[in-house]
Amino acid sequence: MPEFVKLFAEGAASLVEAIGVFVIVATAVYTIGIAVVHAFKSSSNGNTLQAVRQRLGRGILLGLEFLVAGDIIHTVAVELTFQTVGVLAIIVLIRTFLSFTLELELTGSWPWQNRDVDK
Repeated sequence: MPEFVKLFAEGAASLVEAIGVFVIVATAVYTIGIAVVHAFKSSSNGNTLQAVRQRLGRGILLGLEFLVAGDIIHTVAVELTFQTVGVLAIIVLIRTFLSFTLELELTGSWPWQNRDVDK
């Protein structure tokens, strides 16, 4: 593979990973800000914690998607060896487990279960 293609792929992978980190950090900061505002409101209720957890969980899920995309770009386009493919497979398995458990925590059901809209 030509060197300029590898350099472009490395840059693209780094950019996508940086976007993932930014999404997670920005969501965490935004969520903390919302939580502080609700904490100082006299009319805040018990739903604030649940809303904060859901907002933060969704941001983490989105950020993880970007991080995995960056890892895939790096592995496939830059450094395709059995070792890097194995590490990528482990990362994807961990991310899948995290996504499923976060989805269960946020919605109360597995992603493949039908959700009743009337709940």
